[in-house]
Amino acid sequence: MRSTFMGLETARRGMFTQQSALYTTGHNISNANTPGYTRQRINFAQTEPYPGVGMNRPQIPGQMGTGVEAGTVQRIRESFLDLQYRTENTKMGYYGAMSESLTKMEEIMNEPSENGLHSTLEKFWNALQDLSSHTENTGARDVVAATGQMVADTLNYYYNSLSRVQEDIGNQVDVKVDEINAIVAQIDHLNKQIASVEPHGYLPNDLYDERDLLVDSLSQLVNVKVTSVVPNTYGDAKPMAAGLYNIEIVQKDGKSYNPPISLISATKESGIVGTNKVELEKSEDSGLVTGLKIGSASFTQFETLSGELSGLINSYGYEAGGSAKGAYPEMLEKLNRMTSAFAKEFNEIHKNGYALGADAISGLDFFQFDEGNPAQSIKVNQELLDDSSKIAAAAEKGGASGDNHNAQLLADLRKKSFSDYTSLTDDEKSKLNGSIDSYYSGIIGRLGVDSQSAQKDLKNSAVLADSVDRNRQSVSAVSLDEEMTNMIKFQHAYNASARNITVVDEMLDKIINGMGVVGR
Repeated sequence: MRSTFMGLETARRGMFTQQSALYTTGHNISNANTPGYTRQRINFAQTEPYPGVGMNRPQIPGQMGTGVEAGTVQRIRESFLDLQYRTENTKMGYYGAMSESLTKMEEIMNEPSENGLHSTLEKFWNALQDLSSHTENTGARDVVAATGQMVADTLNYYYNSLSRVQEDIGNQVDVKVDEINAIVAQIDHLNKQIASVEPHGYLPNDLYDERDLLVDSLSQLVNVKVTSVVPNTYGDAKPMAAGLYNIEIVQKDGKSYNPPISLISATKESGIVGTNKVELEKSEDSGLVTGLKIGSASFTQFETLSGELSGLINSYGYEAGGSAKGAYPEMLEKLNRMTSAFAKEFNEIHKNGYALGADAISGLDFFQFDEGNPAQSIKVNQELLDDSSKIAAAAEKGGASGDNHNAQLLADLRKKSFSDYTSLTDDEKSKLNGSIDSYYSGIIGRLGVDSQSAQKDLKNSAVLADSVDRNRQSVSAVSLDEEMTNMIKFQHAYNASARNITVVDEMLDKIINGMGVVGR
């Protein structure tokens, strides 16, 4: 037979459960603007009805409900949207780093503009044309020497500025590696905290949020695959427990490396296995990245890596197959190659000419430079800057004022193909194409295309990441309108349960004080 006080217990359960729902609603409202917070809800569950199923059940018609209880406090989150967001976040990190570094390169090269190398070379060629028309004119000779030095200064500026930016990017690579290690250590710490709570049947939702927020940050730095692992011996963990995170670095297409490269290892058999620290390996000679040491494994496949770290390494430069790869090393190499070829051929023509009124060939180099680093060191021969009459404009002995043949050869170098340069070896010629003007235009054109491509990919990735994040927020974020509605709903349910207690109390009052008074 059911208890007379059963109604009180049912109403009490209703009040407690609605109270818990109100507390959870308040928690949601309080964290409406907390980054990474996932809204929570109370899973209401009916309590066991009376009587329970059994051979000795009381003989009353049907089962009578006994109220409600708060089952679990669950996060409202869609793991598939997390996966989509992190994939786009990784691309955004990569293209963001590439776009920023290429934009800086474009700003340094500053083409097309009046101050760029193209414009400076144009002035130099024009000065040589003027010299070929007025070989005896001291002013025209001074202009040739001065504009030649402008060309050299521009190349020096390009090289030094690009090197400084490259050095800054190298420092950023170090910072990002430290950031990855710090995030991995924090996730590992949270893994351990979660592992100490879940086996007792609790769901540490706030720890889950904190861990997912860190994984979001990690996904921007490097492409990761997150696997949730629930160990075999995990106590009384609930089925919806998120478990431990096993995190490994994967390729751009999401496939694992062989063997897998793990940042955080967790298995069903052993639970938390440990973490691997990322260390940067650099060449002592060039300073370029030669590999990433992750745990005991050395990683050198930078072209398959994604994320901001990959974008920075691909900009800063790395060594692969004995040569330097990357945006900045390749640009510096192109400048060095072009400068060396141009200066060698120009010198070859110049030193075989005759200065004004000279009876012997000049023998002077117009440009001086260090073979190991021509773009950084090139300059006009100081003798020519001090005395421009030594510029070898003539091609015949005597250096007559009307002899402009050598000056014309120098001016014609503008359109001369590298393949026709007599001062270059076949190997040097094979690495160049076209004339100096067309070669430089090609460098700038390729830089523009690469930069635009990176910006376009960044924009596309940002749009997709933003779209996925909006979908994710529509599921997980706190809606104040919805929470306010829930608050009213739970409040009225709480009040109704309290009123139910009053009704039952009046019933009991009737039984206790109103019954058995016949004959009084």
